[in-house]
Parts: sequence; structure tokens; C-alpha cells
Amino acid sequence: MATLKDIARKLDLSITQVSRALNDHSDVAEETRLRVKTTAHAMNYHPNASARKLVSGRSGIVGLVVPQRRDLGQDGIFLEVVAGLSAQFSGRGMQFVLHLQSETEPTLPVYQKLIGKALLDGFVLIDPQDHDPRIDFLRKSGIAFVVHGRSGDIIDYPYFDIENEQLAHDLAHYLLQRGHRRIAFLNGVAGSSYVTVREAGYLRALHAAGVPPQPGFHLNGDMDEANGLTDTIRLFTGDAPRPTAIICGNVRLARGVYQALAALGLSVPGDVSVVAHDDELPSLRASAFFPALTVTKAPLRDSWEPLADCLAGAIEGKPLGSLQRIGRYSLIERNSVASV
Repeated sequence: MATLKDIARKLDLSITQVSRALNDHSDVAEETRLRVKTTAHAMNYHPNASARKLVSGRSGIVGLVVPQRRDLGQDGIFLEVVAGLSAQFSGRGMQFVLHLQSETEPTLPVYQKLIGKALLDGFVLIDPQDHDPRIDFLRKSGIAFVVHGRSGDIIDYPYFDIENEQLAHDLAHYLLQRGHRRIAFLNGVAGSSYVTVREAGYLRALHAAGVPPQPGFHLNGDMDEANGLTDTIRLFTGDAPRPTAIICGNVRLARGVYQALAALGLSVPGDVSVVAHDDELPSLRASAFFPALTVTKAPLRDSWEPLADCLAGAIEGKPLGSLQRIGRYSLIERNSVASV
């Protein structure tokens, strides 16, 4: 691998001149800067993180810590997260590293260890929990971080999020306007902050319409096809009132719901209306369902650029107000809802 000395020798420049050109110092002529960067790229030069840290105080490296799972390599959402963030940070001249936390490792010591090595400039946090201890820990440590979502009573840190409380309200309100009063909600794993606020939005819509929530109609769990199927079977088993409509936390749950309803001899939307939130994963299109699925849509891929922007800005010390961003979602009506 090429070094600064190799580039300097090839261009007949000093090592200092090469270093300052690569780090975009203002006293370097534009022609020299371009020549140095072109040669560095051609020679496959990559800066040493420790050396860069000594010169600039920054390593140019940010990290993501996730718990190790057996099925992690087959998790399409996880792969989308890693690929998207990696591409965005790479485009900013930064390196993105993934740390897999073993099942026996407690969470906060993992961050403490990584911070102690002084090679990371900041962290991306995903799937924040209610009153997430990682946020308090990183806030007190003084290291830059950005959260995909929000958690806690005081939101004094960089984040990118969508209005999860409002989108759940909108889905429930959409069904209520069409006469549905027995509306089930297949939500995510309890304790995740977005799951908590989505439940609040669902309940707010029911309360505003004067509809009491039905016992057993709000179900938590992994948002996958298997849970969509089994939860739907549970909703339609026994003597309790059955829902006329189901809200799904994502499209994977909705696919399981469709399969279960078909197995039960029930039609969408003739017997049961179904709506979902759509992260627009490439492998699962809500418009390809039969009948096509009504959704709130906020593509997951739209998160990576603002998350990278916000973390890079936090590292540079930009004002907090510019590092807190809310993404948009849209309600798309298709053919999976009937009035009652």
C-alpha cells in the first residue's frame, strides 16, 4: 500500500505538502491539490487512522454497534442499513465500521471500549429503546452520535426520524372514516421507541372517534411474515369479537396477514381491510399485493443521507438545530380497504 512518502517522491513534493493537499488546507494551490489527490487515488493510498487522528484530532471513522444474531446475514433490513450508511459515509471521505456485539457482552461497556481506543469520531444508533441508556451514556461521554429515531423526554442530540405517532394515527383514522370500529394493530417489539409512539397514535385516533380499544387487539412482536400469520390466526380464533380491519407495522407483517386470511377463507377487503406502513424494501412491494395494499410510505433508504449528514455535522460542531431532521411520509390509497 502506498504511503505519503511514496506519493511525495513520485510528485517531487515534500511529505508536508502532500499531507496538506490531502487534508484540503487553504494554503495549497488547487492545481497541486488535484494532482496529489489524483495520484493518491491511482496509487491506492489510504490514510492511516492513527496518524490522521494525531494531525487533525479526527480519525474519519464512525461506527455502528449491533447485537450479533444467527440470522443477521439474512436480515434484509439490516443489510439495507449497513449498505446505505457505508455508501453515504464513504461519499464523505469517511470510513464506516460495524461492530457486532456478542450475546454475552453488556452494551455500555462495548461503547466504553470503543471510545477508549480513541479511533472513532462518532456513532450511529439504530432502533432506540424507550429511555435508551446508550443515548445518556454517549451524551455524557462527549462523543458525537446520531440516532435513527428519538427516545427520552429531552431530545438534545442529533437525529433523523419520521413522525411515527402521527402515521399510526393516520392509518387508524383512515379506517375509522370508512366505518371500521374493530381495528387491530400488529405493532413491533414492545420497548422500541417508535413502537411506543405508534401505539399512542393508534389509541389517540380511537379516542378521538369515541371508540374504546378492544382487549387483545394491539399485539407486539417481531415484524416478520411468520408473526403476521400467527397473530392473525389468534385474532380470528375463539369467541371474542373479531376485527374488521388490521393495521400492520410493516409490509412483511402484512404479507403474513394476507396468507392467514386466505387460509381462513376470508377475503381482503371484502371480509377484512388491511393497511400497513411501508419502508419500501426492494424485495417486497406493497403495490404487488393482491389486492394492492394501502400504506403510509417512507422509504428506509431516505434515512441514510440525513443520518450521515447529521453525524458529520455533529463531529464538525455544527449547531444542534441543523442536526435534527424529520422525514416525510405519504398515505397511498390502493385496494385493500372497504367501507363497512
